[in-house]
Amino acid sequence: MRLSLACLAKPILHGYFRSSCSWRVRIAFALKGVEYDQLPVNLIKDGGQQLTEEYKALNPMQQVPAVEIDGITLSQSLAVIQYIDETRPGPRLLPADPKARAQVRMISDLIASGIQPLQNLYVIQKIGAEKMQWSQHFIDRGFQALEPILKQTAGKYCVGDEISMADICLVPQVYNAERFKVDVGKYPTIKRLNEALLEIEAFQVSHPSRQPDTPDDLRA
Repeated sequence: MRLSLACLAKPILHGYFRSSCSWRVRIAFALKGVEYDQLPVNLIKDGGQQLTEEYKALNPMQQVPAVEIDGITLSQSLAVIQYIDETRPGPRLLPADPKARAQVRMISDLIASGIQPLQNLYVIQKIGAEKMQWSQHFIDRGFQALEPILKQTAGKYCVGDEISMADICLVPQVYNAERFKVDVGKYPTIKRLNEALLEIEAFQVSHPSRQPDTPDDLRA
């Protein structure tokens, strides 16, 4: 079977070093061992490079990430992760077992829909001076729901003993929680899982402190 040139080309990730959604995709690529190119989209510079007409053509929601892969452009990090999982060899990011797979999706959706959007850049810019309290409130609210779920599903990682899309979502969200001064120690399961995952190379190389567009003062 002949592969098209589009399928042979490296994927291109349009993202931002500190974006949770971009980081999720970087983790997925790293776990799968997929080489890719990055084209940074600075969400602050020039009033927000994601707001240009050129970028809007890639992602009509004017958010990051946008991923050019196999001749198509995808946005929405969970859709990108699932596409990577279904088209690339390497460790599964969604379990084969239907119950475990549903748990992974539940945890991922809780974070990606129920927590992260309420403290992304666009929202907190609208909130203004109360952005710290706003962000803390909604992260705490989400973690109060996530902690008991993870107590039931977790083994070494979020669901059992294999890394999954749920773990890919968890680590960037804990990073955000720490940025907004949330006491993660109140959530011992979340804290334990995050610490275990940050020992893994794929989570380290994809970290916001190690990206091409990371400012010098935030580099590790």
